[in-house]
Amino acid sequence: MSENTRFTFPAATGIGSMPGVDAREAAKTVTGSLEDFPHLAELPARGPGADMIGRTAGMLVELYARVEPSGWRLSDRPGRDTRRAHAWLREDLDALEEFTQGYEGDLKVQAVGPWTLAAALELRNGEAVLSDPGACRDLTASLAEGLRLHVADVRRRVPGARVVLQLDEPSLTAVLRGQIRTASGYRTHRAVDRQIVESGLREVLGASGPGPTVVHSCAPDVPFALLRRAGTDAVSFDFGLLTERDDDTIGEAVEGGTRLFAGVVPGTDAALSDPAGSVMGVRTLWRRLGLRPGLLAEAVTVTPACGLAGASPAYARQALAHCVRAARSLADNPE
Repeated sequence: MSENTRFTFPAATGIGSMPGVDAREAAKTVTGSLEDFPHLAELPARGPGADMIGRTAGMLVELYARVEPSGWRLSDRPGRDTRRAHAWLREDLDALEEFTQGYEGDLKVQAVGPWTLAAALELRNGEAVLSDPGACRDLTASLAEGLRLHVADVRRRVPGARVVLQLDEPSLTAVLRGQIRTASGYRTHRAVDRQIVESGLREVLGASGPGPTVVHSCAPDVPFALLRRAGTDAVSFDFGLLTERDDDTIGEAVEGGTRLFAGVVPGTDAALSDPAGSVMGVRTLWRRLGLRPGLLAEAVTVTPACGLAGASPAYARQALAHCVRAARSLADNPE
């Protein structure tokens, strides 16, 4: 993406994960509820290889991983766990393709970003990839190439779509602060230099080619400024975790053209307020920042606070529909 390019996005979408184990049902729900901005559904309830780490590990090029009692660990060759990850992803893509025949518009795909992946994947000695700078570089390069192939496959399957690449980075802040624990649990890995983190993100975000990018984190203290420097077009976050100390970086992001994917709808079963009530906090933030109300629809995409894997199927459908209605309320009544 050129630094001068400013992408626009539809008003509402989901995060990625959905409840259940039926790929066709998930694809039907997502494409039916989010007609203007569907996404490739993830179904972690199916087990290893469908979880976020295993799914992304299956996308790596010339790196492989297997399940150990402690988690996912790099291995010398593809095995049963890699084949299972490939099969789940292929099933999800087939279902998405079936329900997007003739679709033209934005379509989002998700993968774990390089730093959360480095914090979760283990080397052969049981320590996190994060402990080895060389291994981090290899992992980043492998992930970037794997995502280039993945995005190209989605473009081939849904030729009318503009593919949006989302990187999930819930561990990013912990990586920057040196809060990722070692295998023993008694120490933490050293904080990774911010420039190295930024460079790795930029490399993987480049896998989207000409398409737009999003970085998602539902953890506190999202590093908005770093993500903007790394080149993301949008930042996705749990709106309920914002504090007033985030105001300056949020304001700078909006004024710099970065889209905000505001997670305002609970990710697990909850009583939902009226759509206008769900985005009341966004309007309050806007007033506090002194931003032009008319900018809201241009700057904000409404989402659930996090993935919906822990929700009931009925609530997941309700939550996605609620995001669409809340976004409409924000556009119709920005003040």
